[in-house]
Amino acid sequence: MRCGPLVHVRHPASADYDELTALTRRSTGLHRPWIPQRETTPEAFADYLARIGQPTHEGFVICLRESGEIVGSVNINNIVRGSLQSGALGYVAYASTTGRGYMTEGLGLVIRYAFEELGLHRLEANVQPGNTRSSRLVERLGFRHEGHSPAFQLVDGEWRDHDRWAITAPL
Repeated sequence: MRCGPLVHVRHPASADYDELTALTRRSTGLHRPWIPQRETTPEAFADYLARIGQPTHEGFVICLRESGEIVGSVNINNIVRGSLQSGALGYVAYASTTGRGYMTEGLGLVIRYAFEELGLHRLEANVQPGNTRSSRLVERLGFRHEGHSPAFQLVDGEWRDHDRWAITAPL
């Protein structure tokens, strides 16, 4: 779909289930307490694929350009059309490949896709205040800090505060 020097992004497929499930399980320590724990059953994965097939959601995997190995996942959720033309980004890196620039490049490719192909005007990323790696990632990509949202998202049974970051399409 879109390629950079290190990675390419594509939509996930049912054939990715085993690889994504293994990556998710091996990355539990990296993801806690930042993202909600999700089921990793084949049925839950099929439900995910169905959800990202809807006009209000897009899903991507970030893959190494050379090997095709998956190194991250990105979703554009809650896409709103009309006068807003916006969406909310969700993303995860996987523990075995962090700190190498793959997420920066891959997320940048998804952002360009959102603005150029989907015609969105604004993307938001909501990041828990203590998740400095994620905050630095979106800041590096040009997102600006817009505010703080108390008790924004239920994560593993607890309502967690988030900082709101956003970027708009170049004019």
